[in-house]
Amino acid sequence: MKILVTGGAGFIGSAVIRHIIDNTSDEVVNVDKLTYAGNLDSLVEVSTNERYTFEQVDICHRAELERVFKETQPDAVMHLAAESHVDRSIDGPAAFIETNIVGTYTLLEVVRSYWGNLDPERKDRFRFHHISTDEVYGDLEGPEDLFTEQTSYAPSSPYSASKASSDHLVRAWQRTYGLPTIVTNCSNNYGLCHFPEKLIPLMILNALEGKPLPVYGKGNQVRDWLYVEDHARALYKVVTEGKIGETYNIGGHNEKQNIEVVRALCDLLDEMAPHPHIPSYSSLITYVADRPGHDLRYAIDASKIQRELGWVPQETFETGIRKTVQWYLDNSEWCKRVQDGSYQRERLGITS
Repeated sequence: MKILVTGGAGFIGSAVIRHIIDNTSDEVVNVDKLTYAGNLDSLVEVSTNERYTFEQVDICHRAELERVFKETQPDAVMHLAAESHVDRSIDGPAAFIETNIVGTYTLLEVVRSYWGNLDPERKDRFRFHHISTDEVYGDLEGPEDLFTEQTSYAPSSPYSASKASSDHLVRAWQRTYGLPTIVTNCSNNYGLCHFPEKLIPLMILNALEGKPLPVYGKGNQVRDWLYVEDHARALYKVVTEGKIGETYNIGGHNEKQNIEVVRALCDLLDEMAPHPHIPSYSSLITYVADRPGHDLRYAIDASKIQRELGWVPQETFETGIRKTVQWYLDNSEWCKRVQDGSYQRERLGITS
């Protein structure tokens, strides 16, 4: 099978591509605009594989997308291209509307035309897999509640609203035009090759430099943490085995308060890379003003994908976070290269 992956140079997209090339005989076409968060260094190990090709294309550029589909003739699409950082969406929502909504619409229309012209056998096999987030569901009320595939949408940020919009578009193209789509909504990912604007890599890199570790509010926001390589396995299962028209929630079964995550990172760094002048990295924790509209708790019920597709996460938070810290300790050059001067780990998203 030949799979076209949008956003394949990003954090989750690169994990998906590495998984496909390393564990299957499928071909991959990576379509990525290469924004600040897209980094081909994350794909060095597969870049010379004959089953991998790269196209630097913006999903909003219809003519270029049409060219790529015509030339590569994919059997499936995994759509991961998106602006994804909540804080950036607060500062500048326009890019999120453009990429996440207009870009998804453009891609859907190109795919609809391409799919409509396939021969009957290939048309029947084709899949469009849209990868989304649990943030579309908004805030959970009770401490025991979980997001299910039937949970109503209630997005809180410009980012989550744009992703909710793209989810609705994908489902509408399935119901209106019959396009064979599948949607997945995942919890917070972590792991290797994560751009350092997100919580875990930001804390690791700041700590190693002896900088403050900024924690929003009291740090009591709860997230379900999913190791990115577990997520990549789940996504491949969905695109190859999932049922058209269905939604699958993907979670790590690892609910943690943000402050718990930060303290766990400090403990690991104290063990694995003790600082010569700081008794404990936890002394760097600094509480800062909370993000506007910050949801308190997300948690996913992933029983459907386990029941129907046989997927469960392989990593616990403890095993996954240790692997993550070790990767950042071993890959300081990657971290330097991806921070190209446009972002120096400053606070974003404080506009109220």
